[in-house]
Amino acid sequence: MLNSSNAVEGLGWAGFDWLLLDGEHSPINLADAVSHLRALSCTPTVPIVRTAWNDHVMLKQYLDIGAQTIMIPYVQNAEEGRSAVASTRYPPEGRRGFAAMHRASRFGAIADYVHHASETIFLIVQVETISAIGEIEDIAAVPGIDAVFFGPGDLSASMGMLGRPGEPDITRKIEDAAKKVKAAGKAVGVLAPNPDLAKHYMSAGFDFVSVTTDCSLLFGHARATARMFRSGEGR
Repeated sequence: MLNSSNAVEGLGWAGFDWLLLDGEHSPINLADAVSHLRALSCTPTVPIVRTAWNDHVMLKQYLDIGAQTIMIPYVQNAEEGRSAVASTRYPPEGRRGFAAMHRASRFGAIADYVHHASETIFLIVQVETISAIGEIEDIAAVPGIDAVFFGPGDLSASMGMLGRPGEPDITRKIEDAAKKVKAAGKAVGVLAPNPDLAKHYMSAGFDFVSVTTDCSLLFGHARATARMFRSGEGR
């Protein structure tokens, strides 16, 4: 979220399985995402790019810069899921616009890129409202959707508990929906609002769990350090 390629590269060597480049809630644009993808390319960490919206033109651009694991926010139903899939596939399976010379094709060095492009894309859709939870089986059944990621923040808002994403009722809703996603043969992920819930979701069989952010790591530690020394504890 800090939009720093130095931070991205450093975190890429920190031991995490994956990092989210957040184009929805941070000032990361298309050009920034290219820099961050390059920073992560030398590390063992998998980059996930979250776009700002389920937008056909935007998805085409992110695919062309080489984003392979894409997360799309606020997917509400199977129709929106099918639209996302179509945006990531070339015709006749989809509607992705064609270009031969871009970073995804190694600037033309991958001669057969078009024929194998769909095999390199991993598509994650976010389910983050109570309405979308009700559509979860249909969403998970859409061919081409590889995983569903649950967002408890917006889900808390849609359930009348804004700002309380760790409420037990929200956790139960997510776990019940996740079982249906797994039954459909798709992977399931979630954002955990605190370490205890992160461990809980991992134990419950979630395939990938968001456990912190670069902002939290930096500013949380900074505030704790400031408190320690302002209170005299560090003297």
